[in-house]
Amino acid sequence: MSGRASATTHRSFVSYIDRTREFYAAQGYDRPYRWSRHADAPLASLTRPLAESRIALVTTASPWRDARGKPGSLRADKQVWSAPIDPPPTRLYTDDLSWDKEATHTEDVESFLPIAAVQALVRTGRVGALAPRFHGVPTDYSQRRTIEQDAPELLRRCHEDEVDIALLVPL
Repeated sequence: MSGRASATTHRSFVSYIDRTREFYAAQGYDRPYRWSRHADAPLASLTRPLAESRIALVTTASPWRDARGKPGSLRADKQVWSAPIDPPPTRLYTDDLSWDKEATHTEDVESFLPIAAVQALVRTGRVGALAPRFHGVPTDYSQRRTIEQDAPELLRRCHEDEVDIALLVPL
């Protein structure tokens, strides 16, 4: 061998910042996407051990509904929503979200809403409890709407469910 690696043996990086800006420009937004920065993000250490904590799962998928609000829809509602974990959903709407639709799929809801996996951790005692419902938050271009509207609504719902931890599993 000559010491040079073949171009096919190494992956080149994907510039997610450039890719995101290009995606939003293609959607017709007149201003480039600005990544949010929060030096004072309200993250905190756990106040109790994980084995004594209640977890809420949060997804960026939407409920599956038709145009009349019936199951089977191709329409995604862009608002915070909640649903019971029992029974777990068999399908959620994800087609409006950005993910590599050629390399993977979202037919396995557990891969982005791990209800069964967290329930297994509860049974083994690693996690105290799973909240009785999970929550969905929209993927939104507007950081203002996320900060002023969606995040406070999600927090209110988590308080209603008396959760200690919100686990965001974005798609």
